[in-house]
Amino acid sequence: MSEKARILIVEDEVAIRTGLIDVLTYHGFATAFAQEGPEGLRMALSGDYDLVLLDVMLPGMDGFAICQRIRQQLPDQPVIMLTAKTDDEDIVQGLSLGADDYVAKPFSVTQLVLRVRAVLRRTRPAEPADPCIRLRDGLVLDTLNLSGVRDDETIQFTRREMAVLRYLHAHRERPVPREELLSKVWGYANELAIETRTVDIHIAKLRRKIEPDPKSPRLLLTVRGAGYRLVAD
Repeated sequence: MSEKARILIVEDEVAIRTGLIDVLTYHGFATAFAQEGPEGLRMALSGDYDLVLLDVMLPGMDGFAICQRIRQQLPDQPVIMLTAKTDDEDIVQGLSLGADDYVAKPFSVTQLVLRVRAVLRRTRPAEPADPCIRLRDGLVLDTLNLSGVRDDETIQFTRREMAVLRYLHAHRERPVPREELLSKVWGYANELAIETRTVDIHIAKLRRKIEPDPKSPRLLLTVRGAGYRLVAD
């Protein structure tokens, strides 16, 4: 079974937020929430969500500013704006900042769920025909369940770790540069200007999980001056 789509709800009104959590959970989605603008921005920029439901009027930072920051750093992150304002000017502003859709309050549950599913269909990556990745030393990865098995030992991965492994496997015929991973897996638009050890830290964590000897890697190799390469079976 495929992994549940994760939806971040950024909404300060308790009644609306609780209702959204209940409705989306009932329809099979996994949810998380933030009550204030800065908290919502921080969570959204983690890249751990398939969709962000973003209220316009928020304490600390409004939804328009959050949407703009999301688009700058995660250009492929799906966003639906929630707004009590139905003026064309406000709707146009949200869409021009990169929102995928908007839902005006008060909204019907049916309309909201249909719009969420429509955006996810357009933006969520298709599931691979074969969800398993087979590596050297008998390691088999289950990309849908975020797990791996070697010699009856189960290994658990985070969504981001598995995304790195999937990308490296899809391009296993060559080394993948660090900057390309930042662009394609993390979604950074201006990857060459970013100073971050995010990729290096994730590679180190993955080696501790998949390599029999992380200090002498056989599966996840560093190609000096070129990037990282995953060795398939």
